Amino acid sequence: MKRPIYVCGGGAVTPAGLNRRQTLAAIRAGISAFEEYLLEEPMGESQIVSRIPTHWSLRSTEWDWLVNMAARAIMDALAPTAADPRSSALMLALPEQFRNHPAFEERDPSGFLDAVARACGGPFHPASRAIDGGAAAGIGVLGQVAEILAQPGVERVLLGGVDSLVNDRDIARLAQAGRLKGSDNAQGLVPGEAAAFVCLQSRPDPKSPGLAAIHGAGFAPEADSVLTERYSQGKALLGSLRAALNGTGNGPREPDIVFVVSNGNGERYGGWEANIARSRFYRTRREILPIAYPAMTVGETGAAGGALALLVAADSLAAGYAPGPVAMCEVASEAGFRAAALVSQVRSA
Repeated sequence: MKRPIYVCGGGAVTPAGLNRRQTLAAIRAGISAFEEYLLEEPMGESQIVSRIPTHWSLRSTEWDWLVNMAARAIMDALAPTAADPRSSALMLALPEQFRNHPAFEERDPSGFLDAVARACGGPFHPASRAIDGGAAAGIGVLGQVAEILAQPGVERVLLGGVDSLVNDRDIARLAQAGRLKGSDNAQGLVPGEAAAFVCLQSRPDPKSPGLAAIHGAGFAPEADSVLTERYSQGKALLGSLRAALNGTGNGPREPDIVFVVSNGNGERYGGWEANIARSRFYRTRREILPIAYPAMTVGETGAAGGALALLVAADSLAAGYAPGPVAMCEVASEAGFRAAALVSQVRSA
């Protein structure tokens, strides 16, 4: 990234709120959106999940449900400015391919972006595309976002993701691996679902100066992911943090970072990895390094986790409840990608 890009809004639909404002208020307040979910197999058993309350008709199929979530969050992001979707490029992270998400059992993922555009009422800029790689991919493409914003006709990029782990296939897979939170596993994840997007521009809007500035981003693959038999030594996360810090060259430095927003979901594996990487990266002495975990409210939201972390960081900086002016977003995907983004308050002109 040669220069900062700006978070000028966003949208979300999560178990904690049906729009961005509700979601962020619930996360800020530390409200839990967890509930019991009855499983088909084994019949009669239940699992703690974080599920969006909605009418059954919106969940007629898994495909329709993901489309409906994505469209609602996108329209939430566009509503404040009444922006034309044709001048907005959409970068949409989908559930990671290795999961064989039930939404794509009978429908090809290549048609998902067009389905979302139709649900939003019109086409987006031709630079729009769907991306694989989970939550970290949504951060990892920030360098490409800067290039897209320089293309003719692009006024903004809507960067985000949509996902749901509240389905029997994902729950069974996670249960078999012993990764679900329950009475016999305090260090497990809570399956969640969400769609979240940040509205990015190349410069602040004079009428809306922006929620935050992104100075740099890093992206790297982790060989020892949670899907392997080994614990991660945090090499990919550490590399991502260092790359984000190098960013535009004149942005904040490591001593300036006051807090962290992480998509950590409570799993032992993730906590181990993050602690190793942080001890190697945050070298300045601090009495405390506050860390925000949106998953404490909405559970593990998969591909939506990267944009949700950016939304939490940007909102806390803009609304004044952050512990300081500079944050680092740390994001991990299940299959192994790691990403980081350096975020700060928008400086006055």
